[in-house]
Amino acid sequence: MDQYIGKLLDNRYEILELVGTGGMAKVYKARCHRLNRLVAIKILREDLSQDAEFRRRFHDESQAVAMLSHPNIVAVYDVSRSSELEYIVMELIDGITLKQYMQKKGNRLNWREALHFIIQIIKALGHAHSRGIIHRDIKPHNIMVLRDGSVKVADFGIARVASGGHSTLTQEALGSVHYISPEQARGSHIDSRSDLYSAGVVLYEMITGRLPFEGDTPVSVAIQHINSIPLSPRELDSSIPEALEVITMKAMAPNPDDRYLSADEMLADLEEFRKNPSINFDYNVSEFDPEEVPEEEYTQIRPAHPVPSRSVPEPRYEDVEDYPPPQRRRDRRRYEEEEDYSPQRRRRYEDEEEDYPSQHRQRGAVWPVFLAVAAVLLFVGVIVYFLWNTIFAGMLAPPKTHTVPNLVGRIYEEVRDDTELLAGFTLVEGDTVTDDAAPGTIIDQDPKGEREVGESVTEIKVTISGGPEIIPMPPLEGMTYIDAASYLRSIGLKVAAPEYENHETIEEGFVISYTPTKDVELAPGTEVQIVVSKGPEDKPFSMPKLVGMTESRALTEINNCKLKQGNFQPEFDDEVEEGKVISQYPLGGTEVTEGTEVNLVISKGPDPANKPPDETGQPTSKSKDVTVGLDRFDGVVTVQLFMDGGEVGKKTVDTAMESGVTFTVSGTGMKTLTYYVNGVAEGTIPVNFDS
Repeated sequence: MDQYIGKLLDNRYEILELVGTGGMAKVYKARCHRLNRLVAIKILREDLSQDAEFRRRFHDESQAVAMLSHPNIVAVYDVSRSSELEYIVMELIDGITLKQYMQKKGNRLNWREALHFIIQIIKALGHAHSRGIIHRDIKPHNIMVLRDGSVKVADFGIARVASGGHSTLTQEALGSVHYISPEQARGSHIDSRSDLYSAGVVLYEMITGRLPFEGDTPVSVAIQHINSIPLSPRELDSSIPEALEVITMKAMAPNPDDRYLSADEMLADLEEFRKNPSINFDYNVSEFDPEEVPEEEYTQIRPAHPVPSRSVPEPRYEDVEDYPPPQRRRDRRRYEEEEDYSPQRRRRYEDEEEDYPSQHRQRGAVWPVFLAVAAVLLFVGVIVYFLWNTIFAGMLAPPKTHTVPNLVGRIYEEVRDDTELLAGFTLVEGDTVTDDAAPGTIIDQDPKGEREVGESVTEIKVTISGGPEIIPMPPLEGMTYIDAASYLRSIGLKVAAPEYENHETIEEGFVISYTPTKDVELAPGTEVQIVVSKGPEDKPFSMPKLVGMTESRALTEINNCKLKQGNFQPEFDDEVEEGKVISQYPLGGTEVTEGTEVNLVISKGPDPANKPPDETGQPTSKSKDVTVGLDRFDGVVTVQLFMDGGEVGKKTVDTAMESGVTFTVSGTGMKTLTYYVNGVAEGTIPVNFDS
């Protein structure tokens, strides 16, 4: 699993998933917790973060892009640089690359659609050039197409400030060799017109469905950019408007002086063509011939591996900035005779001897000794000179080195027998590890690519990707949702919010189904959707009539129907025997579902406080007016009043005219009346007939 996924950078950015890998960095989808939005984070690859040159270039990119603010350029929100990690926080684009879009359309676009895209690209370049920024890697792979049809130029991975001077065809540019300008292929000075050439190639590809130059190697393609003129678009498709062909070929003129001077100038022609497709531009594309450049001024195009080519001169390393200069040859020291022992000096000594006093001449007679010493020194010098140029020359000369080819990102099976690529090296298969790269891709090598090593180093040990980690979807049948969710998280999968459904046989809280299904191979972090049972569906049934039953029997009936015991209220009743049900809610015969709460009024027998009976021996019945409020109802409603399980009143009223309805009822003692509105029980009213 990727080391950054799940991490929180600067206590703000939570890394969610890897969305892309480039030559210098990896791009992740992340959430900014401070602003609660999704962003893209480009992190310098770990194997490159140790290299000061890569760190410098990565930082230069972030500074360059941060200067730009345009609707057709991917926005930069934040830049972070520390001793351990460097990253850029950018706008998260919801779309696909222009290359992918072209592939979906069969590699060729309608010229109107191509015009729509190229205008936006040129606007983006115009803004960048106005800030002194040259992209240097314009190609369909670096242009994003959004859902609304707009485009954004992305990946200023090898962009530099225009004042930065020269540029060379380095390893990154080789991947874009089909789109580089001639001066970029030669390693000459480039300016904004180099981007316009690349944009012209993109336009050429969109309207013709093919690239202007093809070749077996990047070097052969680069040389064609320098020395050749492609077929004009109308030679490939006569339906292409002539004016659009002229704009394309002018942008792709091999000599920068024959191209548009600026993005604004090219944009002006594109807008004129958009308004009038039949416009006639006064340009003669036949005059756009390759620039005559002396062969000795060519810079060697250094590919990802040595490619012998008679048409390309030997490298001039001092012109290729990504490679160290060769070790300077040592000046060989030459031993010469000392001046004091030259023949002229000896003659001078002899002439001066005649002028010396005799005693001095006797002392000066030792001059043959000096000559002998000189002869010895001369002999020794000759010996040393001979040894220096024979034996010691090989020992002290700089060791011969050769460059290690860069194999990272290549498929092992494709390169292991490629003797031309390996150039004398032997490939040794190392570990196969889990990685986001495709299975079989080389993700590391020892020694590193592009390094100079001695002749004794003949093996390259490579680490190979076994592909992303795969988690087979486990079976969840018979598990509760809580247990299933806990298990899925423990093996590296995510769990979405559950869905709930009724099920006749699966108990409530247990898993009914899940997606993806059992044994499907999943990447870590894949989200699993689980459907959880709510148990059997509640079906309505008729409420049993409990009035007149004993309390115990009524409770048994409630339990048998899987109803819920509610409030059992005791009341005095002169007519209902003690311990029996006086009234119930809901009423018998109405529709209920399992779990419905049932409320009962249980008789306590006659109220001892009642007055003595009248002449007939029965308690005296009294009448009371009972009013039911209808403020919360609209329209015409029917109101029913029940007492002791029987209906004691029924009226239909218009609530627009009446705010309530009054019933006159008779009884003795304390009673609880229940009222219904349009057949639905709405509440109860207590009435004391003895008060």
